[in-house]
Amino acid sequence: MNPSEAPPKRYRVLIVDDHPMTREGLVHLIGNQPDLTVCAEAATAGSALTAVENTNPDLVLADITLPGRSGIELIKDIKAVQPALPVLVISMHDESLYAERALRAGAAGYLMKVEGGAKLLAAIRHVLAGEIYVSAKISAQILRGFTGQAAAVGAGAAAPVAQLSDREFEVFSLLGHGMPTRGIGEQLHVSVKTVEAHRTNIKAKLGIDTAAELIAYAARWITAEGSKT
Repeated sequence: MNPSEAPPKRYRVLIVDDHPMTREGLVHLIGNQPDLTVCAEAATAGSALTAVENTNPDLVLADITLPGRSGIELIKDIKAVQPALPVLVISMHDESLYAERALRAGAAGYLMKVEGGAKLLAAIRHVLAGEIYVSAKISAQILRGFTGQAAAVGAGAAAPVAQLSDREFEVFSLLGHGMPTRGIGEQLHVSVKTVEAHRTNIKAKLGIDTAAELIAYAARWITAEGSKT
């Protein structure tokens, strides 16, 4: 390179994930790219917001499941303080269940962790270019919603679930996957009492009377959503 030429810009990425080994792997992957660098890491939503203010990232790479405050809520918080800062969600959670919620919260993309490093780097560059990144499956799902096809297929079952808050939806989804109350609390980093309060609110919103009915409803919903993918 000509000594007078400026080095190429390296976009600054903030990694938000509560698993140290996951962060370490992402730091290694991103740090080895000529156009990307990791400016900070965070394990919680609170520390992520502090890092956003202090490190001026070009992109936030965030998981959904975080201690205390969910990644969905973190997205809303980031967009409130820095509307132009893109957030790319990378999660173990099924995109058919969470991608639309993440996008509605303000995310610029959603990628499942099982997709691997090459797709992640492609998604990061796609979002940095100002585009929205979702899989072809989710893109088609969203388009069906816009054209009214989603409302015509199973609208009666889908509408009540759409009323759930993002945290309630997380609890509902985990119930549908057969996870017990204590396990849900451990995964979401909240108390058993908090999970039980969410369950009570979910039952009220869905018009369900008992815990057993709620679990059965959630399991059927998860199965129905999975059959659409």
